Amino acid sequence: MSTLPSTFDTLGRPVRDLRISVTDRCNFRCVYCMPKEVFGRGYRFMDRKELLSFEEIERLAGAFVAHGVEKLRITGGEPLLRRDLEVLIERLTGLGELDVALTTNGALLPQKAELLVAAGLERVTVSLDSLDDDTFRAMNDVGFPVKRVLDGIDAAAAAGLKVKINAVVKRGANDDQLVALARHFQGSGHILRFIEYMDVGATNGWRLDDVVPAAEIVSTISAALPLEPAEENYRGEVARRWRYTDGSGEIGVIASVTQPFCGDCTRSRISAEGRLYTCLFATRGHDLRALLRGGADDAEIHATIGRIWGRRTDRYSEERSSRTAELPRVEMSYIGG
Repeated sequence: MSTLPSTFDTLGRPVRDLRISVTDRCNFRCVYCMPKEVFGRGYRFMDRKELLSFEEIERLAGAFVAHGVEKLRITGGEPLLRRDLEVLIERLTGLGELDVALTTNGALLPQKAELLVAAGLERVTVSLDSLDDDTFRAMNDVGFPVKRVLDGIDAAAAAGLKVKINAVVKRGANDDQLVALARHFQGSGHILRFIEYMDVGATNGWRLDDVVPAAEIVSTISAALPLEPAEENYRGEVARRWRYTDGSGEIGVIASVTQPFCGDCTRSRISAEGRLYTCLFATRGHDLRALLRGGADDAEIHATIGRIWGRRTDRYSEERSSRTAELPRVEMSYIGG
C-alpha cells in the first residue's frame, strides 16, 4: 500500500479511499437509486464528451495516490456499461501497489469477468437485494431475473475475483429476505453485507420508516444462524463485522443511518463528469474536469485536491435529522456508493 504522506481534513481524517464513477447510466432502475419515474425514457444522461476520459481518470487517480490514497473503487451508474472498462482497470492497477475494486449489479460479469482479471482487477462487489425472483425483479424495476446476477457472481469467482455481496434493506420491500440471503452465501467464501436504506439523492422518496436498523438485521439473522461480533479489519471500515459462531464465514452490516461512522470516514468521490465530492450526502461538488481541460499542470491539480480535502468538515450522518428528505443532494447514480 501507499507509503506517501497523507493529507488530513479539519477533523484529522486522512484521504485513503477514492471512488470513481465512470458513467451515470445503468441498465437497472432500482427503486432506491434510479426510480423509473425520474430516470425514464426522457431523462437526459451525459454525453460521452462530458464524461472523464480514461486518461483524465488516471491522472486524477495518480494525484490522489500522491495524497495517500490506497484504495480505488470503480462505480457508476453501472460501470460495466462503460466501453472497454478493462483498459481503465489496467491503467489504474499500473499506478502502484493499490487496492483496485469494482462495484457492479453483476448483469455483465459473465462477459467481462475474465477481461477484468486479465487487466489486474482482484475484487468485485455485486449488488443483490433479494434471492426471491419476484422481489428482485420488482426492486430492479426492469424485470431482470435474479439467476442472471447469481450467474455473474459465479463467473466472477471462477475467473479468480474475490467477491462481496451488498444488499440494501428496505422495510416492506425485502426485509423478509435477510435469513435467506445469509443462508445462501454462508460457507461460500463470499462476504455478504447488509446496508441500511440511506437518504442518498433526492428522488428515491426516502423516509426513516423505511430503514431496517442494523441491530434488527443482526438479531433476525442471529436467531436462525448464530452470530458473534468480530473485530474491524482497519480504521474506517464501513461495515461492522459479525461471524457465524460455527466458523462458516461472516457478514457485515453498514449502518450509516442508526450508527454513523463519520468520525473515521476516509472516502472521497469523483462523479462521472469529474466533480469531487467529499461526502456521499454532499450538496455540491468541486469541478476537477475544468482544471484538467483548462491546462492545469500536475502540481496545480495536486494542490487543489489538497485544499479541498484540507477544508473538509463533512459529518452528514452524525447530523442527520428528520428534515433530511428536504435537503438537496447529489444522486447516487452520479457518484456511486
